[in-house]
Amino acid sequence: MKADEARKYLDPKTLAKISRLDLVARLVVEGFVTGLHRSPYHGFSVEFAEHREYVPGDDLRHLDWKVYGRADRLVLKRFEEETSLRGHIVLDCSESMRYGQGAMSKFEYGGTLAASIAYLLQRQHDSVGLTLFDSEVRATVPLSTHQITLRRIGEAMASAEATRKTQVGDVWFRLASTIPRRGLVTIISDLFAPLEEIHAGLQAFTLHGHDVIVFQVLDETELTFPFEGNTLFDGLEGYPEILVDPRTLRDAYLEVFERYLAEVEKTCATLGIDYRRCHTGEVLDAAIVSVLAARVRAGRRRF
Repeated sequence: MKADEARKYLDPKTLAKISRLDLVARLVVEGFVTGLHRSPYHGFSVEFAEHREYVPGDDLRHLDWKVYGRADRLVLKRFEEETSLRGHIVLDCSESMRYGQGAMSKFEYGGTLAASIAYLLQRQHDSVGLTLFDSEVRATVPLSTHQITLRRIGEAMASAEATRKTQVGDVWFRLASTIPRRGLVTIISDLFAPLEEIHAGLQAFTLHGHDVIVFQVLDETELTFPFEGNTLFDGLEGYPEILVDPRTLRDAYLEVFERYLAEVEKTCATLGIDYRRCHTGEVLDAAIVSVLAARVRAGRRRF
């Protein structure tokens, strides 16, 4: 199947029709991995458990010259500490995540993204676990390399109730201190929280030595505010309903929202955190590819 034909199966409208998250993850990641062989995004290992691709700046003493002689390919020997990547996925299950005007809500999109990342980590023989949170930790799937972990992650997300408020600061601070050893922490959230809480929570992860990636998941209407005519907006997380003509609010809303998004991105950049904003109408593999490519360009460890 050609790459452009396979890509249509990654469209959120198609994926929304598939209930099994492990199957959705496989569709996303298999399509993504296939695309690696015909794209410029190289430098991370998806095939070898004992090697990784050479990145400019790596210590040449660890090059495997036997592989280079056989395959004309520069790879580095990976030692036990590097081989055993510990991937912690932290997924927001607060009430605001249930919003969605397209085929997927933010939580459904974020959950599929989480399952896809888990599948990719398992494909690399790395351990992966999941934490669901709102104002508290609501569910945890412990770190494991076992294949059943992906099913457990899907079950945890399927049983989650997005009905509570978000409170990232305290929750992330506690998580950062309880995650054993340094690891890769992937946070998936709409980040609808005070900026000072976001900064404090993210800083807690970095101060504990964790490598952090943030996926901010939004609905496309939150980015464009396309509503016309009198509209009843349903308040989430304790906010009241409001009936207004959105045309009178559009310019002010977009100005404030874009300023907030810029501050979130700036916060991540200041803390040395990889940040990717995505929306529910975007093909899922695009978010994964862009972050991995950025990490390779920066010479960081693989995903």
